[in-house]
Amino acid sequence: MPEDLTSRWRHTLTAAREGAGGPDPAPYAEELLARWAEPQRRYHTATHLTAVLDHVDTLAEHAADPEAVRLAAWFHDAVYRPDRSENEERSAQLAERALTEARVPGARTAEVARLVRLTVSHDPQPGDTNGEVLCDADLAILASSPADYAAYAASIRDEYSFVPDQAFREGRAAVLRQLLGLPRLFRTPYGADRWETAARRNLATELELLTV
Repeated sequence: MPEDLTSRWRHTLTAAREGAGGPDPAPYAEELLARWAEPQRRYHTATHLTAVLDHVDTLAEHAADPEAVRLAAWFHDAVYRPDRSENEERSAQLAERALTEARVPGARTAEVARLVRLTVSHDPQPGDTNGEVLCDADLAILASSPADYAAYAASIRDEYSFVPDQAFREGRAAVLRQLLGLPRLFRTPYGADRWETAARRNLATELELLTV
């Protein structure tokens, strides 16, 4: 998997530079993949990164700037500590520093950072096609098969193993209610058509199990 991801990173960074030269992409991929392999991660791993990138590819025609979305996918959980609340902000700041150094144009770097910050809420504004693609790609796991969803939910619990059971159940239930309260979980036409119903069914099932 890492070799494939390194190749994808190289292709994306080269395209995002718009023909400008710059530092070798490989060290950036190595640092990012090292972050995605940190021991505290159970769900937010390179497997999740690969899945998000695959979903971005599926939805890419909807995005105004697919390369910015792909870069945002790489950075959106690059900083991940389950005991911290500022992960998205720190991930966005990492993107700003790294992409500026890597000679990605300033406007695209700013867009990547904005997209990373958007994953706090997963609630893009109407017409924000880049945001719609990234958020849909990140949330696509919610529409997986019941068995895959159960494995996802279990890995999230593992990441928060330091939280007592009752506190976790209450906090997780609040997250699920927030998601279910969104008018639409998926904003792209593809996501709305293919993923919405299954995702709501999975979320409602998990919420019921947490609150019985």
